[in-house]
Amino acid sequence: MKNLTKFKPKFYMLTAQGLRTSSAVVIAFIGICLFPNIALGQQLKLNDLEYFEKPGVNILMYSNQYNGMFLDEKTAGIEIIHHGVRTSTGGAIRLQNTPEQWDLIPSVVSRNVDKATQTISVELSYKDYNFNSKISVTPKGDGFEINVFLDKPVPKKLEGIAGFNLEFLPSAYFEKTYLMDGNPGIFPKYPASTTKIEPISQKITQFSGHTTFDDRGRGEFIVPYPIATGKTIVLAPEDSERFVTIKSIDADLMLFDGRNLTQNGWFVVRSLLPANKTGKVLTWYVEPNAIPNWKREPVIGFSQVGYIPTQEKVAVIELDKNDSPLTSASVWQINADGKFVEKFKGDVKVWGKYLRYNYAKFDFSSVKDPGVYYIQYGDQKTNTFVIGSNVYDNIWHPTMDVWFPVQMDHMEVNEAYRVWHGEPYRDDCLQAPVNHQHFDGYVQGPTTDTKYKSLERIPNMAVGGWFDAGDFDIQTGSHNSVISSFVDTWENFKVVRDETYIDQKTRYVDIHRPDGKPDLLQQIEHGTLNLVAQCENIGHPVRGIIVPNLHQYHHLGDAINETDNLPYNPNLKPYESDGLSSGTMDDRWAFTNRMTFLDYQTAASLAEASRALRGYNNDLADRSLASAKRLFDEADEATKTPKENEDPFMKMIGKGADVVPALQLYITTKDKKYADRFLEQVWPMLDRMSTSKGPMSGYFAGFGGRGNLIQALLAVPYMDAAYKTKLRDYIVKYKESLMGIEKENPYGVPMSARGWGGTSNVINWAITNYYAHKAYPDLIGNEYVYQGLNYIFGCHPYSNLSFVNTVGTRSKKMAYGNNRADFTVIAGGVVPGLILLNPDFLENKDDWPFFWGENECIIDGGAWYVFLANAVEDLVKESK
Repeated sequence: MKNLTKFKPKFYMLTAQGLRTSSAVVIAFIGICLFPNIALGQQLKLNDLEYFEKPGVNILMYSNQYNGMFLDEKTAGIEIIHHGVRTSTGGAIRLQNTPEQWDLIPSVVSRNVDKATQTISVELSYKDYNFNSKISVTPKGDGFEINVFLDKPVPKKLEGIAGFNLEFLPSAYFEKTYLMDGNPGIFPKYPASTTKIEPISQKITQFSGHTTFDDRGRGEFIVPYPIATGKTIVLAPEDSERFVTIKSIDADLMLFDGRNLTQNGWFVVRSLLPANKTGKVLTWYVEPNAIPNWKREPVIGFSQVGYIPTQEKVAVIELDKNDSPLTSASVWQINADGKFVEKFKGDVKVWGKYLRYNYAKFDFSSVKDPGVYYIQYGDQKTNTFVIGSNVYDNIWHPTMDVWFPVQMDHMEVNEAYRVWHGEPYRDDCLQAPVNHQHFDGYVQGPTTDTKYKSLERIPNMAVGGWFDAGDFDIQTGSHNSVISSFVDTWENFKVVRDETYIDQKTRYVDIHRPDGKPDLLQQIEHGTLNLVAQCENIGHPVRGIIVPNLHQYHHLGDAINETDNLPYNPNLKPYESDGLSSGTMDDRWAFTNRMTFLDYQTAASLAEASRALRGYNNDLADRSLASAKRLFDEADEATKTPKENEDPFMKMIGKGADVVPALQLYITTKDKKYADRFLEQVWPMLDRMSTSKGPMSGYFAGFGGRGNLIQALLAVPYMDAAYKTKLRDYIVKYKESLMGIEKENPYGVPMSARGWGGTSNVINWAITNYYAHKAYPDLIGNEYVYQGLNYIFGCHPYSNLSFVNTVGTRSKKMAYGNNRADFTVIAGGVVPGLILLNPDFLENKDDWPFFWGENECIIDGGAWYVFLANAVEDLVKESK
């Protein structure tokens, strides 16, 4: 104690080397006392799942590889999961300072795991340049070492271009600092670093020769300069959860801001590979800080919308694998005087392990009094939720009142003081050229299957339809799903809500402005207008209508600006206009190869639409039914002589595709030939689906989003008693599969989560359960419907946010809509939810909207949600 009284305060400075003092003892003392969350001596270990881990840090080494279709999705390469959050990705040899999504990506030649040396190595290849490299990751000290090896020198064309990149999530480092060789800087909230222009001859070609940059014919491109350069960079030294040190042994480190080129760019740490060298050419030491004995905070999954008094109420608690579950939890009520009262205390029951976390359940179904509540588990309290008989009354209103109007194509859309977008795509569309592979997956084969020549204008197409998702294309299959689902909602629940002014003559939409017409019918009309236009002007439904240029495709903002809205005129020069037409090739293209599956699907949707529109728009109803009959007959004829160039996937899913249109045409026309056709096909379809591999894959994954079992259940009111009796056996099998799902994961729903989140899958599962419950209530209880809704409202892994934007006490703050660059949402959109990053990490980010597989709202998902929400309202009425 005597010596400590003589201790004089000193000024300590965070530098690239850490804490500087004159004494190692004082360094240790300060490190322990002032910075207790800085790890000392924890080692990464290679686990059985083939990634490196220690408490607070996981290093994935090509557990996930680049996607051949959408290239760099920021979910591949060397990745860091830092204190439960994936903050770094894309560790790879790259050919740009700040790679965009469509820049070339390396293919993985091999991946080797050496447990003896605790090393994972990969060989990468750029085949176009005959350039291979090897990267290894090995634990070292408190971090890991990255080594790059070359058997041959960097090709001359790639000298000064090829480098090793590691990318860091901008939102994880906003409002934080960095040190480059001790020189401090602040991570920019908005990109404002320096760039330069270089001639296009020096640019590495992007995917299939496309370009994300509209250079206006100048033959140039943008190259960003580094923000900082040095040998050692320290990221966020003030934040123990995000603190990372990177040291380069040989080459300089450069810090770049990828958002200068693309809003979804990341911060990039990069070192160029040396010229004329082989063997080990680059070494980095990377040390992500690990908080000692770190454990992830529990995530208490529950419904952010709340519960009706009589339904089952079960919270699912997600726990770090090193955490021990508590034995009990409690529910507290918040009274009108602001006081908290414990209403229930009950047991927490361990469920077991699922992927990387452990799970437990807390059943508080006995809490039934209406009121405002929260759940307490140990020291952790959830946000508030409600219990009441009317909690589901309005949950679909934002989707129909706001989200769908904003998605309306060929209309100006206004909301109060805001114009969401002007009237876009007045330039109709062009026939896609033959033998063309589009960057968004569309393919035009060797023929057009229409009367139009390549790049010929198709008239009368600037009508109706919805933007498919966060981009602006029209996908016919999605339109079919939406129309069918909307008609189901109309016929089952007669939804007459009117909160939107829609004027097809003036092409104007005004949100929150009633016009005396049911919004649901107006939306059915709007989608049907485009489908009928396809059938009447092209001759059949097309797979999609989309812009031809990559620099258009990534457009963010008002849809009216994606094209110049002038029909293309090949006699004019690019960017030249005569006021009526334009020489700019920016008109959308229609991909028109005919597919029997799509003909059948569209026939079903148009047959349904004709029923809903009867008495509202009789002309469109007549045209819809006429097109439906024609498409059905022509698809029948086409199946007799299958096309050689038909899409193999469409051909596969087209098997038995006549079942649904046969049913819908029977319901619409009462013509017995359609009923006979349906009965002839439905049982073989169910037999095929009930034997499909995978958990219940055949039952609810099927035609137009409405699963195969739903199709059979839809027929029950229109068939005889013998049909219902025979179908019962399939429902018994289905019930068995429901019980199997409850054993697969703690949430008891079918969680499909690979490249695209499984929210829509869960919604369709719950809809299947609704129809099964209505037809066979003794077999299928209503809890299976509520369970699906509870999942999307917050009782799911990773977080407890509602996956429906603005619905529930806490919901997504950011989503992948056409306003994603503003880091916000469009009310009522339904996000895909959780994706699985191999081998065991489920993710749904809410601070970075650009992951489409996690956060892109799609039109069919929104329509299915509207149906499910109304179905639950129907169940509530049933229980009263």
